Amino acid sequence: MVNLKGRSFLKLLDFTPEEILYLVDLASQLKDNKKKGIPTTSMHAGKNVALIFEKTSTRTRCSFEVAAHDLGMGTTYLDPKASQIGKKESIVDTAKVLGSMFEGIEYRGFEQTIVEDLAKYSGVPVWNGLTNEFHPTQMLADVLTIREKLGRIKGINLTYMGDARYNMGNSLMVVCAKLGMNFTACTDKRYFPEKELVDTCLKIAEQTGASIRLTESVEEGTKDADVIYTDVWVSMGEPDEVWKERIDALLPYQVNAQAMANAKKECIFMHCLPAFHDLNTEVGREVYEKFGLSELEVTDEVFNGPQSVVFDEAENRMHTIKAVMAATL
Repeated sequence: MVNLKGRSFLKLLDFTPEEILYLVDLASQLKDNKKKGIPTTSMHAGKNVALIFEKTSTRTRCSFEVAAHDLGMGTTYLDPKASQIGKKESIVDTAKVLGSMFEGIEYRGFEQTIVEDLAKYSGVPVWNGLTNEFHPTQMLADVLTIREKLGRIKGINLTYMGDARYNMGNSLMVVCAKLGMNFTACTDKRYFPEKELVDTCLKIAEQTGASIRLTESVEEGTKDADVIYTDVWVSMGEPDEVWKERIDALLPYQVNAQAMANAKKECIFMHCLPAFHDLNTEVGREVYEKFGLSELEVTDEVFNGPQSVVFDEAENRMHTIKAVMAATL
């Protein structure tokens, strides 16, 4: 019997395959309850959680707030301007204060050490809504989506295209290693994941039957893929020279019709969103004016095509985040 009560959810390296699948199963059950109108507000009625967002978000904030409400909890949202964390008050002091007032804390921001320290000193479960290094709640949503769409998890061939050095590339490699999926990072070698994490995942893969592969060849990387996954190439606020460098290096790894055609017929396209696939955003128009490109990491044809499951994936953020809170509080 899996018991996660009192545990923090900081990175999937901390969890066994059985514990990860338990959370995915719980999310599926909670999703079914919500679709059927079965209330779950009694699960954690009267509890309160703090949501710290040093980086703003649409999906993560909405997912935590709706999930907490569905579980009967109150939420306090702290945006980048509403908290003194790390500015006038240390992480340690903040953790102790919030831990005395709330039953749980979500953190979305920068270094993984911040969320680790919040968990160490708060005395309550802490959930990682995204750091520079890892994005574990997104992984649960992705696994749930893959299982819903393809009917299985183990043995799935997942190819990640783009910059694989940070939270998404890292986390997808970890979850694939943990759950026996075959992970391929398909990108310029300058954007491969860090060797230390690759080596860690290779050791895990030996126990689960997973495989880890790094390739610069789009043809090789997408062949027989069940899932092709990508993310934005550049974070907001980075200078133009970084945008140009990434675009020049990663344009060959854009997910387009040709890449999808090289994969399995039933291959699905995934993206954690937001995506730059058209000119209907301020950033999209800026990119077009500066670089002459109307699409970046994925073409609009693929993003809005029949193989895309990005909006089902986005919805599953809420159900899996609800599972994490329900299980750990």
